[in-house]
Amino acid sequence: MEIHLNRVDYIQVGVTSQKTMRLLPAVGKKATQKVAVADHDGVLTCFGMKKGEAVPVFKTLPGQKITRLDLGGAAGTPQEKIFVCSASQVRGFTKKGKQFLTFEANLTESINAMHVSGADLFVCASYIYNHYCDCKDQHYYLSGDKINDITCLSSENLTRFVPILACQDRVLRVLRGSELAYDVEVPGPPSLLELYNKDGGEEILYGTTDGKIGLVHIGESSASTKWEIDNDKKKGGILCIDTYDIVDDGVNDLLVGRDDGTVEVYGFDSASEPTLRFEHVLSESITSIQGGCVGKESYDEILTTTYTGWVTGLTTEPQKAEAGPGDEIKMSKEVQSKVEALRSELEQLQVKVLQGREQYQQTSQSSTAVSAVPVFSINDKFTLCQDDASYTLMLEVQTAIDNLLLQSDVPIDLLDVDKNSAVVSFSECDSEQPNGNFLLATYRCQANTTRLELKVRSIEGQYGTLQAYITPRLQPKTCQVRQYQIKPLSLHQRTHSIDQERPMNRLSLVGQFSFAEIHSWVVFCLPEVPEKTPAGESIAFYFHNTFLGTQLEATYCKGEGHFKSDNISTISILSDVLSKEATKRKINLNVSYDINDDSVSHTLKMIHPKLEYQLMLARKVQLIDALKELQVHEGTADFLIPEYRNILDESNNLLVEYKKQPAHLERLYGMITDLFIDKFKFKGQNVKTKVSSLLEILDNYDLNSLLDFFNEA
Repeated sequence: MEIHLNRVDYIQVGVTSQKTMRLLPAVGKKATQKVAVADHDGVLTCFGMKKGEAVPVFKTLPGQKITRLDLGGAAGTPQEKIFVCSASQVRGFTKKGKQFLTFEANLTESINAMHVSGADLFVCASYIYNHYCDCKDQHYYLSGDKINDITCLSSENLTRFVPILACQDRVLRVLRGSELAYDVEVPGPPSLLELYNKDGGEEILYGTTDGKIGLVHIGESSASTKWEIDNDKKKGGILCIDTYDIVDDGVNDLLVGRDDGTVEVYGFDSASEPTLRFEHVLSESITSIQGGCVGKESYDEILTTTYTGWVTGLTTEPQKAEAGPGDEIKMSKEVQSKVEALRSELEQLQVKVLQGREQYQQTSQSSTAVSAVPVFSINDKFTLCQDDASYTLMLEVQTAIDNLLLQSDVPIDLLDVDKNSAVVSFSECDSEQPNGNFLLATYRCQANTTRLELKVRSIEGQYGTLQAYITPRLQPKTCQVRQYQIKPLSLHQRTHSIDQERPMNRLSLVGQFSFAEIHSWVVFCLPEVPEKTPAGESIAFYFHNTFLGTQLEATYCKGEGHFKSDNISTISILSDVLSKEATKRKINLNVSYDINDDSVSHTLKMIHPKLEYQLMLARKVQLIDALKELQVHEGTADFLIPEYRNILDESNNLLVEYKKQPAHLERLYGMITDLFIDKFKFKGQNVKTKVSSLLEILDNYDLNSLLDFFNEA
């Protein structure tokens, strides 16, 4: 069934956080609902629609940034009390705007997730979970990794409240009181949780930062996954989810908002599997999504809030006028008065802008002038993409971006991004200088660009800092800097387990170091490791290399660390970096290795399909120009063998793919060269003089010849 929805912009508030907009329950069936939305200015706004105009019900005074909003109320009554949290404080408001609760949770960190159920309040800071009943402490839990969201189940089949935490380490933690009952592994870092059935039940929806969605059934002692939606089309991460019957077929549909501005509606067929029914793209990330009736009674709609605070509806109400070329648009009196009101408002704003500019010019030229730097918010995300082993840098600003300067002190490649319309230019760098640059690139943005997405690929073993200088279209000109660490093993990603049957190399460290010290070294080396030192006396982390598919196990405690990998180069990088970090702190390390020669041929066989494919792609691309010339000269391509005709037919796709992956072949050559040098480094031999012979073999690549060269060298 096709869905037709029309966009309507209602109001704009300040910059918003995730899950800070809710619809209050309707008074009657299909009646319009009030909207509660909170922003970074600390303002809670509640409004309703009347004759096509947004009419405020109440608006609070500015204060500290509001990070979450939830609805609550006594069990069995309409959930129409509004709860907001800012810093470590939770406040409650009635639907008329009267404040009835101020509760100080006394947490050392700001609350970033909240759930309200009757008299029970569940809040989370970065690693801490607290449960309060009637504002009295009930339960407490310290998580092993950062908590992104919380929800709580209650149903007839469950004997108690079941709080569930969405944690950064790709795990949903199910609690029993102050203890961990069990955990549920999910395919990516979960960014949010939502109840599948708002009236109760044991099923929860989760969304991940890499764009996957799933439904999990939570039991007393175990959980089962009902379905998962993969992110095959490489869309943005999930920021918000809601369930609402927008199709009006008696089954709740799934409403999804992503950080690339995509709004999706998934319907359910007879097999209870979600299928995409509708998609609409806004220009900013979607921080909240709700299904309900807002603009006009009896017309359902999807209400969204964007990062910069736009409250936008996608409504089933048909658009008033559809005129063809040369037709006169007949407007109702209601629409005419609205257009006139907008015109007069626009004129007033233009006058205000002119007055403001004149006032600024006068004050800036006076002898007592003080320069005031305009403050602007930036929403940024730097994440490793598993599919193509690259980092995605997403930058979103509350006002239009003028330009962006990227500077890196380590070698990185910039990859093409289809969504990116900015013009990029590169500056020459002198990487030989101390603190020299390997990359200086400027992106000049088109007017009204508030969101920019870039892709970079790093080289393992080369570590440093990538800096982004963001300049918006503001006067006076101002700039903010964001820093992103490129770690020594930057292409490794956390995983739940590894294959112990592979041939493994081992690195062992023994020395006078504390658990916190060795943990800080591992944080320095590897991404996705929590900065907080884990509870307990020892810890084990598992990783896989997103580029090659090799793996790493890190197990350590006070005075001891053990690292296992099927890639000898990973062990070599870890050995160099950990020794350097220990030397900085004047700690003596006893380092021992156990090298498995079979691991080298195993790694080469893992590189083989990638290398073969890239060599084939490079050869095909080299032939394209010559084949096109032959085709033009002969007037036809029928005389060519099928392989060459196929290259001509696919030439556009081949060129696009080749352009998307610059230096891919050089990277693979570099990895094989490093593997060769590292193999013999552990045997105490320097084979750098034989690298030229290795490169000759790679130019005439054959896997068996390469394996023989590694064994004979």
